[in-house]
Amino acid sequence: MTASGVDPRIWLQSGSAPAGARRQLICFPHAGGSATMFRDWQAHLPDSVVHAVRYPGRAERIDEPAPDDLVQLAARIAAAVRPLAGSPLVFFGHSMGAAVALETARHLETDGVPVAHLFASGSRNAPLPEPEELTEEEPDDDPTTIARLISLGGTDPEVAADPFFQELVLPYIRSDGRMFHAYVRAFRVEPLLRCPVTTIVGREDVDADCRPWPELTRGPFHEEVVAGDHFYLTSDPPFGLLRAGAAVG
Repeated sequence: MTASGVDPRIWLQSGSAPAGARRQLICFPHAGGSATMFRDWQAHLPDSVVHAVRYPGRAERIDEPAPDDLVQLAARIAAAVRPLAGSPLVFFGHSMGAAVALETARHLETDGVPVAHLFASGSRNAPLPEPEELTEEEPDDDPTTIARLISLGGTDPEVAADPFFQELVLPYIRSDGRMFHAYVRAFRVEPLLRCPVTTIVGREDVDADCRPWPELTRGPFHEEVVAGDHFYLTSDPPFGLLRAGAAVG
């Protein structure tokens, strides 16, 4: 338990530390995602201890309320991550997770805790889009919602058609969507980061988060375009980029 009352064991699914690990890699899932997305990453990153963030309201934390404020969520994650700062902290966030990683890094750097590198996956350097107007929500089992999940590439069609999946998962997917929508509408450019930022975006990704990343950090910025769409990392995780970038971060 940290001084802030946040238990890292609840917030982080952590791999066993390899003998040669020199840094802590904190992975932030996408909207509707969970820590299981990163369960196999430790075996491919022997220079890092891989920690996947466990958002409330899903998986092991299904009985907890889903978060409704992204900046407050990031503050609690920062408190869980802070005890790991004895070695370099590297952040990897995918899609909405890139924004959560950004805000978590802001909290830590504001408190004097350095972040070595931030990887924003499923996000590209672009002006912020005009916030969409809120519309009346469809039911969780609305075919449009399910088709959207499938088209993004992160959900198997057979899984999405399962009534149990729809009952258990779609509510927190919608909750994450509302939280991210509110965050985009209220987004602020400051405080600026000090760490290097690398964006990783699929060449065919038409659903990438758009954010003016070079304007959000005083550190160096680089954008890496890879093969694939919004969920390129499902079949081809960017382990090489993480190893190379973290080494210079």
